[in-house]
Parts: sequence; C-alpha cells; structure tokens
Amino acid sequence: MQSFETLLTESVHAHGHLCPGQVVGVRMAMLGCRLIGLDEPTRRDQIKKLIVYVEMDRCTADAVAHVTGVKLGRRSLKFVDYGIMAATFFNLETGKAFRIISTEEARDLAAVYAPEIAEKGPRQLAAYKRMPDSVLFRVQKVRVTIDECDLPGPTRRKIVCSICGQVIRDKRESMIKDRPLCRPCSGACYFTHAREVSWPDMNWSPGEPAQAKRINSDGDAGNRSLTIH
Repeated sequence: MQSFETLLTESVHAHGHLCPGQVVGVRMAMLGCRLIGLDEPTRRDQIKKLIVYVEMDRCTADAVAHVTGVKLGRRSLKFVDYGIMAATFFNLETGKAFRIISTEEARDLAAVYAPEIAEKGPRQLAAYKRMPDSVLFRVQKVRVTIDECDLPGPTRRKIVCSICGQVIRDKRESMIKDRPLCRPCSGACYFTHAREVSWPDMNWSPGEPAQAKRINSDGDAGNRSLTIH
C-alpha cells in the first residue's frame, strides 16, 4: 500500500478539500485493510475480495472509498445509514471482518497531541495524523453475513412491481398482501407526488450534434414548454 501522505494527498484531490475527516478516513481504511490481510486493495485480484460497509455520509466515507477502491457501482461499497463514524472491512475470501469506529475521545485529546496549534480545525488535522491507532479508533472483530443478492456481479434476481410494472432487482421489493411492490409504490420512499414530465429536447442523444439553446427563467427552451402529466 502507498504511504499515508500519498494516499491522503490523492484522497483530498478526489474529495475536493482537506479536512479532519479525510485524515480519519485514510487511516481507517489503511488499518481496516491491514487487519483483513489486503495490502493492495485497489489491485484487481484484491478488490474482488473486498466489501466495505460505511456508516456515515461524510468526508470520511469518501476517503475510505478512495483508499480501498470500493464503489457503489461495483457493489463493493455498501452504505448503511447509521450516522456513526465507522466502517466495516470484509474479506470475502477469508470471511474476516473488522469494524473500525472513530472515537469521540480523539476530539478531546487533539489539544494533547497538537498543543502548539490554537485553531480547532488545524489542531484536529495535526493531532489525527499523530495519534496512534489505539487512540483514534476502537476496533471490533465482527461477523458479516452477506446475502447472495448483495454480492458483486450480475443481477441475481428480478421481479416486477405488481402496480407499476417496474423491474426490481436483487430483493429490493416490498411484499404487501403477497404482492411484490417497488418502494415508490409501497409508499416507503424518499419522494412523494411523482408526476411524469416531458422536457425540452427530450429526444436528444449524445450521438446528435450539440445545439446551443437558451433556457428561459421558466425552464423552457425557445417557445417550447415543460409538460407535466
């Protein structure tokens, strides 16, 4: 694995800014991979063995994903919305799994590890680089049971929503009165009041010549309007 400083620099470039969460995430990923026996997690033969569960949608998650190479599209990155600064690193080949939690005590100890820095943010940055793993993290050896439909690779199951006809993949349907429903039709969804729309240039495709059009303040192109059904 590359050095901490190299990984941090690359992660910051990908994420967009340097912050304490980036330092924590890079170190969390390095420790997690080391514990499950993967020294080059982004290498083709190792990335296929790795699943990472992140429990937060914060800067730390981006750093963990960058260092390990896991991605949502590859199904190797799993987001579980617990609101906890933690991630679990799972070796599919060996079954080893470790959950690493960023300690709250580390925040209080920042002044001890970087006493020469007065400002909070820079002090945390410096301190998190200096702290030993045992101060920055708690580590739990855990058991992960993963469903076949959550594994990387092709879709393993498809079912059709009994209301709208949408195909639902990999056991994400809701069963209501023995009928399969997609989440929007079951009401267990993040949006409401869905209405189909038509939009200007709706027949455009990347193979067509680009045509610059001015969009007015109502969202219309030229004299064409947005249609809501």
